[in-house]
Amino acid sequence: MNRTTACATTTGIALPPQPAGRVRGARGTLPAPVVRDLRGRAGRSPRALLFGPRDLVVVTGLPGSGKSTLMRRTVRGTRIDSQDTRDRWDGRVPGFLPYAVYRPLVRLAHYAGLRRALRAGGAVVVHDCGTQAWVRRWLAREARRRGASLHLLLLDVTPQQALAGQRERGRGVSRYAFRRHRAASERLLRAVERGRLPAHSGSAVLIDRAAADTLRRIGFAG
Repeated sequence: MNRTTACATTTGIALPPQPAGRVRGARGTLPAPVVRDLRGRAGRSPRALLFGPRDLVVVTGLPGSGKSTLMRRTVRGTRIDSQDTRDRWDGRVPGFLPYAVYRPLVRLAHYAGLRRALRAGGAVVVHDCGTQAWVRRWLAREARRRGASLHLLLLDVTPQQALAGQRERGRGVSRYAFRRHRAASERLLRAVERGRLPAHSGSAVLIDRAAADTLRRIGFAG
């Protein structure tokens, strides 16, 4: 796994858009991705993560792991969170209508909002449900098109912690859906731990619940 110690302090980490070291890719030589593991640091993890001015950041993890809470508390700039989209729709539709009925409309609205944010050309932080790998491929293509980097922020919590988070917010997913999320999340986590990031990703940061609680800012330079 390629790790870097440059720019790391307890105050913050600045993740470079062009990491040192290079690997061969389908279109020639590509920057080698940086993987930073902030798990198990017992309060010594950074309070800020800083990225490039046009970079894209994907926050991923199990349902109930705290992705939306983390984004609302820390993101300085544009954030696209499917939970925000659902909350807006929940306030518009009759209370007796099951979410399953209007879920396709929520997803359509979410991806339409993401497309608008990407077309604006600025930095964006995106909530990733974990099972939609095509979204990460879409974001990787967009990052490459704009000459920026795609970064992954993986929130690693136990299934028990995630289920407790669902109970706390009073909104969960079915057992089948949770198994799908868990399998997809574990595959991505194991790959990143081996240094195998999705194509054209510039970096990945692994955090646990303690590191997430310490984090105060996800921002962009410039």
